[in-house]
Amino acid sequence: MRIRRFSPKQRKVLTWWMKDNHHEAIICDGAVRSGKTLCMGISFVFWAMRCFDRRQFGLCGKSIVSLRRNVLSELLPYLRQLGFQCLEKRSENLILIRYGSRENRFYLFGGYDESSAALIQGITFAGVLLDEVALMPRSFVEQACARCSVSGSRLWFSCNPEGPQHWFYQEWILKSCERRALYLHFTMEDNPALSERIRARYRNSYSGIFYRRFVLGEWTAAQGLIYDFFEPESCCVTPPEGEMERYCISVDYGTANPTSCGFWGLRDNVWYRLREYYYNSRKEGRQKTDAEYVEAIRALADGRPLAAVLVDPSAASFIEALRREGFPVERAKNDVSDGIRVTADLLKRKRIVICNTCGDCIREMGLYTWDERLGHDAPKKENDHAMDDMRYFAMWVRKQEEGGFAATYVER
Repeated sequence: MRIRRFSPKQRKVLTWWMKDNHHEAIICDGAVRSGKTLCMGISFVFWAMRCFDRRQFGLCGKSIVSLRRNVLSELLPYLRQLGFQCLEKRSENLILIRYGSRENRFYLFGGYDESSAALIQGITFAGVLLDEVALMPRSFVEQACARCSVSGSRLWFSCNPEGPQHWFYQEWILKSCERRALYLHFTMEDNPALSERIRARYRNSYSGIFYRRFVLGEWTAAQGLIYDFFEPESCCVTPPEGEMERYCISVDYGTANPTSCGFWGLRDNVWYRLREYYYNSRKEGRQKTDAEYVEAIRALADGRPLAAVLVDPSAASFIEALRREGFPVERAKNDVSDGIRVTADLLKRKRIVICNTCGDCIREMGLYTWDERLGHDAPKKENDHAMDDMRYFAMWVRKQEEGGFAATYVER
């Protein structure tokens, strides 16, 4: 990897610690692909190796998988080119970095949920870098910060924006001065590696809340329609004729609530929602059994071989019923916030397309809205059953794109 030049804002990230005795932390937020992640990683390691020897540091991401993908995959090759010796011990989630006579230990942590805070207790750090900090639970972040008790330790945060009521925005960004944190806001123009054509592609990939957050870099509230860019007249198509390359079914299973199933077919790298099955037991006045829903899945597939049947992981009895009938069942990834982001991205890029034969999915697209009463991003729990099965499918598609790892964030 070769870096030709850094922007003025990136250079500030790289050098802020050299003569800055006032700030004890740095916060970088803003748009996607704005160049903040790599320069934060480089600066963190430079600072650690310049100021400490035989110390321990923390490198934290939403998960260790995302940390390796988003930070280390570019950072470690660059450090090696500069003469650093980087020994990665994957079984220990540890990286030993040497430069000259100095050596420091960098431990990797994933701040996935509230239980993650226990993983970091008891260790002493000289510094910690938290990438995607807005996606981590507060308990984990505060525990990581509390571990930095070595004299001269500093904190490093980077993230893309979330809602304006998010705890990190309220407690760190709005209070950056009193916390003695250097706050830098990035836009795509701060990344000299991006061409104008690439910037335009990202601008065209998002709309609504996602555009304001990921392109403009605003901490804005979720409100209105979730898929506000979706227009049935321009977005829906007639199902392609003939057989498809692969088939898949996604299922949002309900007993009192509706059950929604989407039948998807792949052609020329596009997944089409060819048809669907939607049963509302309240409207029909009768609940169906697992066996009846299994037969509905069989009829929906109509003899086509299925790559997977993706089912809400909480539907344990239905999953077992499908497995007994020989269906290739997979438990869907049920992360609502990430799933909505990924679904919107795939819809905008025409990687998934809704056919005009899917009336209930199209109906719900026009009714699926954010719940503004909550203090975090969440859809209203109504008119969301086809939306849920489509979200399960979108996460599965992204998993296929990334070679087996499900994404927790739209492309960085």
